[in-house]
Amino acid sequence: MLRRLGTITAGILLITLWLTGCANHVSIADLTRDPAHYADKEVTISGEASGAVGGFGQGIFQVDDGTGRMWVLSQNYGLPGNGSKVSVTGQVQQGISFGGRNYGVMLRQTKPLN
Repeated sequence: MLRRLGTITAGILLITLWLTGCANHVSIADLTRDPAHYADKEVTISGEASGAVGGFGQGIFQVDDGTGRMWVLSQNYGLPGNGSKVSVTGQVQQGISFGGRNYGVMLRQTKPLN
């Protein structure tokens, strides 16, 4: 009985730690509605990639999740193919410039694509 209780307790603890370690999955509409709330926090967005531009391991691409579109700055993570489904984890930042253009609110990628 005690062994079973210990196993259940250990399982609950592992699940709790796993969930707290995961980035917060949010919609692009929520991010663009209140970017200050998410500023410098790690979040995950999912959707269809498009407009990829860059080279030498750096670039930008857009993600459309059906609620809106957001630019993603990718440094050393590569770029997805247009039309591919992606999940991107990164930090919400404002006023990012890339290639001489200001992108306002965007996601700076912090982990490889899923």
